[in-house]
Amino acid sequence: MDKGIQDASPARLYATLAGGLLVIVGIVGFFYSSSFGSPGTTGEVFGLFEVNGWYNVAHIATGAAGLLVAGYAPRQYALSMGTIYATIAIWGLIVGSGESILGFLPVNDGNNFLNLALGALGICAALATPRLGTTKPPAHRQRAARPT
Repeated sequence: MDKGIQDASPARLYATLAGGLLVIVGIVGFFYSSSFGSPGTTGEVFGLFEVNGWYNVAHIATGAAGLLVAGYAPRQYALSMGTIYATIAIWGLIVGSGESILGFLPVNDGNNFLNLALGALGICAALATPRLGTTKPPAHRQRAARPT
């Protein structure tokens, strides 16, 4: 294994798949709305997810970050993005559909569900992935102690 690169893990899978999906969703979102108002003109992607320019940029940025760190820090990415997306989902459920978070991120039930799913999957992937340095090498790789 190369130094600094992690093997396949749930967190790496999350960082790669969620990262790629978020970049695609962010790009597609600009075809529905590129308004940077508060929340400005919004569009519904596939009739489900209300987006605007800010939401699209956030999706592209968080997705690109996942793709960037998938080989080096996937557990940290999965835990941090999972926490952020779960928080946004809970916040969206509190403010209600048709409103906005911080005055510029539109909220609807589709967004809340997607954010909750991304949050839960990220947290689960991080918890299912051991921290670096906490696993023992396989038995055939352990060296016997030399007698002195």
